[in-house]
Amino acid sequence: MKYYIIAGEASGDLHGSNLIKELRKTDPATEVRCWGGDLMAAAGATLVRHYKDLAFMGFVEVLSNLRTIFRNLEFCRQDILAYQPDALILVDYPGFNLRIAKWAHRQGLKVIYYISPQVWAWKENRVRQIKENVDKMLVILPFEKDFYRRWDYEVEYVGHPLVEVIDSFRADPGRHVLQTLSPAYTDSSASSTPHLARPIIALLPGSRRQEILKKLPIMLAVAPLFPDHQFVVAKAPGLEDSFYDLLLKDQPNVSSVRNETYALLSRAKAAFVTSGTATLETALFGVPEVVCYKGSPVSYHIAKRLIKVKYISLVNLIMDKPVVKELIQDKLTPGNLKNELDGLLHDPKRMEQLHADYTALKELLSQGGHASANAAHSILQFMSAASR
Repeated sequence: MKYYIIAGEASGDLHGSNLIKELRKTDPATEVRCWGGDLMAAAGATLVRHYKDLAFMGFVEVLSNLRTIFRNLEFCRQDILAYQPDALILVDYPGFNLRIAKWAHRQGLKVIYYISPQVWAWKENRVRQIKENVDKMLVILPFEKDFYRRWDYEVEYVGHPLVEVIDSFRADPGRHVLQTLSPAYTDSSASSTPHLARPIIALLPGSRRQEILKKLPIMLAVAPLFPDHQFVVAKAPGLEDSFYDLLLKDQPNVSSVRNETYALLSRAKAAFVTSGTATLETALFGVPEVVCYKGSPVSYHIAKRLIKVKYISLVNLIMDKPVVKELIQDKLTPGNLKNELDGLLHDPKRMEQLHADYTALKELLSQGGHASANAAHSILQFMSAASR
């Protein structure tokens, strides 16, 4: 079989690469041409465009790069036609992929979507477009199956691919060592415990400059209240060290790491985490967490009107209850963070309940084995049925 796979982000590259590996296990003759990254290329795909050349984030950036985006769309269409794949596999990245899906459907191509756009949170009207143009939808969040059923569209739940990624990481103790731990201080006299030996509190303040400036100072204000703990900031790959230097200076028990978030989580006793996929990753590592969100007042009130969900963290959305505490907007204060961290570190009943909920979460996301293998099996079954 020949597949054309499109992933426009780092996470899509990761999950796409694991899907390619599983497809090739069952069908060694599988050929793949892709838009993705180094991981998909390493899995044996021919890389056409790297996701780093596609990442336009924010309204202004998208507008200023419209010409490039439209050129990419046209090039993609022509490249698909020249390759003549048996099926097109789209991995998340809805702004681009839904346009390609509409075009591909008109060309008579089989369209498979792996990792649904989050249409349940906003832009729900996109479901009509998905129903019309996508032949097979594979979802990774259990509640998405019921969501699509309400739209009279049957999808298949395959489990969440992060489970296998994190299981693989945790199985190798050598990967848990923090290689790049860098102190943001010069005087360690604030505690009698050497900083590397102190219990670690992970700080995951996000990947974008503005969200980090909003949240990280509030997180850091808690560090002096726990002098016998080491607070470690996970730096975003796309932001320079100098950006963090001003934020982290004169903090006697704060350090930072770059490109080692999983190693950090594997050693953390608790974490402050920006809403997003990181909340789920933290839970799958079994780390007690507080979910943090704070935006500009205007952005927050716009988002509140547009986004139709009960919770902002994937953990709570999947479990449909408040498993982890969410501190949103005005509730995100040093005082509230301190109180929550106290509870996570010192309340046995809370720790016991959290452990039970995290166990149930992982079981829910692991139903039927690993997502990549389930997705590959489903795709091969679909293609076999389609060829009859």
